[in-house]
Amino acid sequence: MEIKRKKFQGVLNILSFNRHFYVIGLSVLAIIILSLIFIGCSNTLLYSIIALFIYGLLMPLIISAYVYDYSGYYNLNWLKACDIDTQAKNIVNINAGFDETSFIIKNRFPEANLQVFDFYNQEKHTEPAIVRARKVSITYPNTRQISTNHIPLEDNATDIVFLLSTAHEIRNNTEKVQFLKECHRICKPTGKVIMVEHLRNLPNFFAFSIGFTHFFSNKTWKTVYKKAGFSPFKNIKFTPFMSIIINKP
Repeated sequence: MEIKRKKFQGVLNILSFNRHFYVIGLSVLAIIILSLIFIGCSNTLLYSIIALFIYGLLMPLIISAYVYDYSGYYNLNWLKACDIDTQAKNIVNINAGFDETSFIIKNRFPEANLQVFDFYNQEKHTEPAIVRARKVSITYPNTRQISTNHIPLEDNATDIVFLLSTAHEIRNNTEKVQFLKECHRICKPTGKVIMVEHLRNLPNFFAFSIGFTHFFSNKTWKTVYKKAGFSPFKNIKFTPFMSIIINKP
């Protein structure tokens, strides 16, 4: 099955899943404007505040359009930079309740045995965006629900483990380490864990302002991967706002 993405689907997803932020932001802006007009502030201050709010609300949508709709993220051509075995037989794709990539991966590796796991936990992962995303997500056949501390596969069973815009939903670093230890355990000595993430860095601060705190720094990821038993750590920039992080057991 091939999932054809709609035009501007990335932006529409951001708006749909995070609409509470935009409602709150616009409401706060309206209150501030009325308050400043009431107290008779200068036009310069008023226009500056309006400009900052507009920047904060529109820039995430512009960057999301670039990353998810125009950069080629979903055609997986960036895999060429990962030096992976194109004849990989056993592939795992793990999501956090919203899966846009499994059908695409299967189309890219039609002969591979693709197993899909979902570590969404409604008690831990309570953000409204995730809850809304799950309602519209198309579930890949035989997707299995798992916990982050156990992936139901044998040791050294997998050629590639994909974590695509997923792992940052594990907010606790100890839980991250436990999860990555499981990824390490199931990965063959010649295999790879391929993670794609926004990072908590300067470009993403300018893109998402305070929202960049939803992501984690390169240093954090390097630390948790090392604690999980991985030694090499390769970070390839995919656009200024996304990184492809590749690790081997």
